[in-house]
Amino acid sequence: MQRRGVFHARRTDAVLLLVAIVWGSSYLAAKTATYALPVLVVLFARYAISGIACLALVAIRQEGRYTRDEVRTGSLLGVTQAAVLVLETYGVAHTSAANAGLIISLTIVLTPLLDRTADNGPLPPRFFAAAGLCLLAVTLLMSGSGFHTPRIGDLLMLAAAVVRAVHVALVGRLTKGRVVRPLQLTAVQTVLGSALFAVPASSGLPRLTQVDPGVWGQLVHLALFCSVFAFLAQTWAVQNSSASRASLLLGTEPVWAVAVGIGLGGEKVTALAGLGAALMVTGTYWGQGIERTHRTTHKEESPCRTTTPTSV
Repeated sequence: MQRRGVFHARRTDAVLLLVAIVWGSSYLAAKTATYALPVLVVLFARYAISGIACLALVAIRQEGRYTRDEVRTGSLLGVTQAAVLVLETYGVAHTSAANAGLIISLTIVLTPLLDRTADNGPLPPRFFAAAGLCLLAVTLLMSGSGFHTPRIGDLLMLAAAVVRAVHVALVGRLTKGRVVRPLQLTAVQTVLGSALFAVPASSGLPRLTQVDPGVWGQLVHLALFCSVFAFLAQTWAVQNSSASRASLLLGTEPVWAVAVGIGLGGEKVTALAGLGAALMVTGTYWGQGIERTHRTTHKEESPCRTTTPTSV
């Protein structure tokens, strides 16, 4: 029985680690796709493929009609999610995949500052020290080989981290006390995203017929693996593990982004940027640990209160 429990725990950890790797690879995939296609076309294709897959899964599972909460919440979150992906995709098109993955990890320390659904009280001063370390890391990453005007791609990724933190905080606030199914919520968001990008991307859609299978592979990877699979796998893993353990493993995403960018994308990292990468990973893990301990301690002191996970 104990051996079976260990196997189950390792399987869950493996799934979470795979999600982190998939998300880490998304930046290089998006960068590669935007070499061949306009950003808006990449976004529409990603949303459309994801939407078709989600609608098919909902139909296969035959779980009944969408609830009013799922439609309303999914519609609002669909707008904020689309804003995140616009900033991310334009950002990664103008910076390195490694930088993109590291800067977006600022979401880990920004989200607790915005999330007030758990009512966990003020964060300890150490958390703000960790956040400051992350900001220093972003400065070093933006500087590259020397201090100069930040690249537009880095600034867009910084904006994406802020908007993603707002999106995650909204997920907690809008789903608290409501019965919303993850698959249905994702389906609403992806269908809305497809509609939002259909018209802006319409002039470039004929180019989809001109790209090679490799580009289509990147689009399918972004849609099915980085979106649909990652979200559903994360939900399953959290239900079979703990939010703290899940966040620790998912927090390795920036490490995989750097590994994929250097190993597969042939990107170079200067000494200054390498120091920034090390500080970013240290700061996010430090801040994540402080926030998790604070939330757990406050929950034990106030057992009547409930908390909402801060990751999606």
